[in-house]
Amino acid sequence: MADTLSIVDNRTGKTYELPIEHGTIRATDLRQIKTGPDDFGLMTYDPALLNTANCRSAITFIDGEKGILRYRGYPIEQLAEDSDYLETAYLVLFGELPTAAQYQTWTRDITHHTMLHENLKKFMEGFRYDAHPMGIFLSTVGALSTLYPDSKHIFDEGSRLLQTRRLIAKVPSIAAYAYRHIIGRPYNYPDNDLSFTGNFLNMLFKMTELKYQPNPVLARALDVLFILHVDHEQNCSTTTMRTIGSSHADPYVSLAGAAAALYGPLHGGANEAVLRMLAEIGSVGKVPEFIQKVKNGEGATRLMGFGHRVYKSYDPRAKVIKRIADLVFSVTGKNPLLEIALELERIALQDEYFVSRKLYPNVDFYSGLIYQAMGFPVEMFPVLFAIPRTAGWIAQWEEMLLDSEQKIARPRQVYAGASTRNYVPRDRR
Repeated sequence: MADTLSIVDNRTGKTYELPIEHGTIRATDLRQIKTGPDDFGLMTYDPALLNTANCRSAITFIDGEKGILRYRGYPIEQLAEDSDYLETAYLVLFGELPTAAQYQTWTRDITHHTMLHENLKKFMEGFRYDAHPMGIFLSTVGALSTLYPDSKHIFDEGSRLLQTRRLIAKVPSIAAYAYRHIIGRPYNYPDNDLSFTGNFLNMLFKMTELKYQPNPVLARALDVLFILHVDHEQNCSTTTMRTIGSSHADPYVSLAGAAAALYGPLHGGANEAVLRMLAEIGSVGKVPEFIQKVKNGEGATRLMGFGHRVYKSYDPRAKVIKRIADLVFSVTGKNPLLEIALELERIALQDEYFVSRKLYPNVDFYSGLIYQAMGFPVEMFPVLFAIPRTAGWIAQWEEMLLDSEQKIARPRQVYAGASTRNYVPRDRR
């Protein structure tokens, strides 16, 4: 039987055959379904794009029912175990794992772009002492567009590669400067002798020592956390990156827009909400009472860090991050909220109320605990999310640019306003 969908329009009695490909029909194929020559044609109505595929992508695969996440076909568990952030970024951007020579060149090229222009440093110094670091971050990324006008040549492959190196190298530097700004300490310059995450720790935490030596456990933990956040298919910020990029904007302003989408508490601020919830519970003994409040739907009581729009089983990233948490806490000491989190998870995973609703821990449930233990204020959490996601955003942006089917994004609407009205002069209203 042919892969088609038969549609009978009961308004006209006409039958239409629409081809099915990859489990989808083309929305524009519905336009042929009309009641008459003046009819625009049938559209789909899909608020928040819950069931609309807006692109074909070869970057990230997610099976939410089975709890599967793969970058370019590689399971996230294997990458988190054996890879590092820069290698995973290369994979996501270029489609294959690098050879030893390619990895060496890639790492060197990134390392040599970590320094920020002094004008950019002065720009960041202009923010108030209490400015939110994410506001500083996305504004500064956007300002890079003015420093690198060559970034406008988006269809020049060499230019795109240069901007890619610049962005991946400079976002940790911008993030570190933002952190130092809000705590009132001088900015630290990059150290090219250190690894990608080791240098980030140096720029964050170096004090008066001549040479900062990052803790290898914390540097590795950051590597794994960054790997887990590189890409996650067509989420809010990635869709924003593609939408802005579809107007042929340069990658810096496109990425600033994506970061702005990530700034929202429903996206990049979810792990902060988990910490607030754990602090509100207060102790292990109060967990059962809190669980009951959630089940009873009392007030605004919600179980944060559980459930996901895509995953309907245990988030594969959460399994990895739980193991990393043990390593981090062996260095930093246990986060006092950890015992509450473990008890909350234990009860929720056994309770039919949550199991039947497929509410399992997601990546945000433990990441905030780790970042807090490492000394980051909660305001830095979305910034720490944006650093690794930069690689995914750029990969998605470039894929969109080179896709011949993509045009400037321009959704339709269902008009629900007033019909034609005549203007009434002010003295008659």
